[in-house]
Amino acid sequence: MGEFDLIERFFKRPVRRAALGVGDDCALLQPAPGMHLAVSSDMLVEGRHFLSTVDPRALGHKALAVNLSDLAACGAKPLAFTLALALPSADAAWLGPFSEGLLALADAHGCELVGGDTTRGPLNICITVFGEVPRGQALLRSGAQAGDDIYVSGTVGDARLALEVFRGQLAMPQEVFTQARARMEQPTPRVALGLALRGVATAAVDVSDGLLGDLGHVLKASGLGARIEAAAAQRLMGCADAPLSPAQRLDFALAGGDDYELAFTAPPSARGQVKGAVAHAQVQVTRIGSTTAEPGVRVVDAQGQPLEQRFGSFDHFG
Repeated sequence: MGEFDLIERFFKRPVRRAALGVGDDCALLQPAPGMHLAVSSDMLVEGRHFLSTVDPRALGHKALAVNLSDLAACGAKPLAFTLALALPSADAAWLGPFSEGLLALADAHGCELVGGDTTRGPLNICITVFGEVPRGQALLRSGAQAGDDIYVSGTVGDARLALEVFRGQLAMPQEVFTQARARMEQPTPRVALGLALRGVATAAVDVSDGLLGDLGHVLKASGLGARIEAAAAQRLMGCADAPLSPAQRLDFALAGGDDYELAFTAPPSARGQVKGAVAHAQVQVTRIGSTTAEPGVRVVDAQGQPLEQRFGSFDHFG
């Protein structure tokens, strides 16, 4: 199977929203009047971002999900994406389920595949996604204000749990591992929540490298600090039956990574609006603390005393 046969068989589709899709030198997108185009790229490299044993259907899903999560953090509606794919070989048995997982998620969010590139090489997936957001309504990292509530969507820490089992550092009951593995390999991009938070949240970021590390980008951009309640953060893990110590559970939740949830801020006066946005998006959120004028992040116990436990975040070159 040649390169162009591969594209024709697995990835070429008629477009509905784009002006021109796969098959030309450039795709053509046409945002609606009064909209900004939101653009984000993410790369997944075998051995770094995913294991060689991952189900290709799950990998196709995740490859697009991590990009849609960036659009969600900006409050942007997905429009289209491009796919650059390096493959060791043109293996139809792998490409079939990979493209099915990728395109099923794309269809669920009305996001069209409009172009890209293929080459022979170590397995590497790079997606650039395009979305639109009304001018002046994008959720940014720089908008948080002192005294804002800090929220996190869904659950975090479960992907880290699965990774530690894969590494042989932990042993878990099979049902716990299955649940954690699903969160690691098939995250749910919170696009509906990002859209519902426009005009409600003051700032947002997607959680990919660890909650505290990614929240730190918001705090730095906004010139703020934060007070995080340890008890609330411990409840963020979805695998409630995992036999972990309180310190492990807190570390996985705050420094785990690969979660692709949203962390966002909003003033206490907007708690009713946040509740409405959450109900509309049909996703749980947890309020874990508040922003402070004083810089730095303090994780505190039930008595308000800072914990001595330290938390990191993932850095490819750290």
